[in-house]
Amino acid sequence: MLVVIDSNIFISYLLVPNSQPAKVIDLWQRGKFEVLTAQPQLDELMRVTRYPKIKERISAHEAGRFINELRNLSIFVEYLPKVDVSPDPYDNYLLSIASGGKANYLVTGDKRDVLSIKKYEGTAIVSVSDFLKQTQS
Repeated sequence: MLVVIDSNIFISYLLVPNSQPAKVIDLWQRGKFEVLTAQPQLDELMRVTRYPKIKERISAHEAGRFINELRNLSIFVEYLPKVDVSPDPYDNYLLSIASGGKANYLVTGDKRDVLSIKKYEGTAIVSVSDFLKQTQS
């Protein structure tokens, strides 16, 4: 199973290690599915983890270690088709990764924008709780 995980899930995992997003990351780290990523997502994670409010809670070392883990353990999607369907244009790169990597799922915590799309080119767009229900059944 190929999965794109929204950056907000990764940040939630780093901030709250016992959260629902952390359960998704744990499943990935235990090899229950493969994660697709691409350079725009790594760039976003590097940028967001430097925000002052995030930096207070996640050390640069911890953020860097996780970003390296993501880069090394994920399937890196090189071809990113142009996508312009998200209500938030900054989220189009997630749909592009999903499309370029032929993802089964895109897991997001973004209820207003990405989750409202529901499905894109064969990729089911689901919440963390729905994804956990599907992977644990």
